[in-house]
Amino acid sequence: MDSSLGLADRSESYLLWLVYFKMPIKPENKDRYPKNWKEISEDIRFNRAGNKCEVCGAENYKPHPLTGSKVILTVAHLDHCPENCDYSNLKAMCQKCHNNYDKSHRNQTIRDYHNVGQMTLNWP
Repeated sequence: MDSSLGLADRSESYLLWLVYFKMPIKPENKDRYPKNWKEISEDIRFNRAGNKCEVCGAENYKPHPLTGSKVILTVAHLDHCPENCDYSNLKAMCQKCHNNYDKSHRNQTIRDYHNVGQMTLNWP
């Protein structure tokens, strides 16, 4: 990255680099995605969704209408299962909508992780 860029420009450059050259997928989950995930993701975001969030309509690479942050479209698995790449299970979403959609699933996953090995009471 160009060291003459300001912090905001460097952050934006890194984000674009991350989106285009690295999959923003946790390494431990990478094998759960099909080999052609990049093509599937691009087809959903650019062709089907027309480069807009399919939930709120925010345009890719433009300021988000509510947050003002730059929109980077992602593709959500509606059933939270990366192996299921049926187009009816995928939706292009901006960061805000994707985070809102995943919030309850993420919270449950965190609770489950912290409760591993914990005894539970089955109270009548």
